[in-house]
Amino acid sequence: MNRRTLLATAALGLGLAFGGGASAQGMDKVKACFIYVGPIGDLGWTYQHHQGALELVETYGDKVEIAYQENVPEGADSERVLTQMALSGCNIIFTTSFGYMDPTNTVAAKFPDIKFEHATGYKRDHANVSTYNARFYEGRAIQGHIAGKMTKTNKIGYIGSFPIPEVVMGINSYYLHAKKVNPDVELSVVWAFTWFDPAKEADSAKALIDQGVDVIASHTDSTAPLAEAAKTNGAVIGFGQASDMADYKPSPRVSSIIDNWAPYYVKRVGELLDGTYEQVDSWAGIPEGEVEIGEITDAIPAELKAEAEAMRDAIAAGTYHPFTGPINKQDGSEWLAEGAVAPDGELLGMNFYIEGITGAIPQ
Repeated sequence: MNRRTLLATAALGLGLAFGGGASAQGMDKVKACFIYVGPIGDLGWTYQHHQGALELVETYGDKVEIAYQENVPEGADSERVLTQMALSGCNIIFTTSFGYMDPTNTVAAKFPDIKFEHATGYKRDHANVSTYNARFYEGRAIQGHIAGKMTKTNKIGYIGSFPIPEVVMGINSYYLHAKKVNPDVELSVVWAFTWFDPAKEADSAKALIDQGVDVIASHTDSTAPLAEAAKTNGAVIGFGQASDMADYKPSPRVSSIIDNWAPYYVKRVGELLDGTYEQVDSWAGIPEGEVEIGEITDAIPAELKAEAEAMRDAIAAGTYHPFTGPINKQDGSEWLAEGAVAPDGELLGMNFYIEGITGAIPQ
């Protein structure tokens, strides 16, 4: 299943200059390249990755050159673009969508001296391929807590993109924490089968609102779900996704999950410059600052705001894990016993709903 969908015709952002040469101490200059599945102006997923890329220039100045290409479809087109990037002198290439996983590894095999970094994937078939991800489910727990207490209809909704573990994880975390504070809450999931398609995202939000849902979380990239919520004159609230989406504050956007990729990009390029770069598999979250919780606005009662912030702080301190038992699977069988914490391996392969969620995960 592709991590990000096909989008419009690609817009080339590749530079022509070659990166600096390697030395015993590292590199004199790094050309860092990025392949994006969406437009840098999506105000969501791709926007945040590009903000991280821009931070490289802010941090390292003329020691780093960045180049990028937007709107690259997953599949054969991405392999072609990656090859072009490799030939253009890129020293490190960040491939920012799950569906780039196989093309990343294919091209990496042909260019062993170039570093490849794949976002949200798990394949590291070659020594020059690393992977990185973010624990988005931590933010979903906080959103679920807010949703469970804010809903007046006891119906909350979630717009799913594709049924991959990252999304299923988010759905489960969102529902679990809503259910903890509101035993009567019901969850409706609409699958948009897209990452960035404002029309489809808007239709998904409309479908949830028509079902009586009054709190919507989204795992897609545009602001369209919040735009639909805004039409309800305060009856429906929602959350920013991937970026803050602050234009919709204080309501319907009452908080957000912000993907902060800048620290990772700065760290990895810095390691190339100083000669300490090694292959990694990174999965960071709230404690590391890679997942941030956007301002919880005054549309939320002060007591609930304090509870949500306390959960954020507990996750940051490592004293609370959102998937702590007892938790059963959808069929009622035990998944986690009392006090047990979900292993990372099980989360990364999550393909089931937890108890209480109705409907099936698309196959």
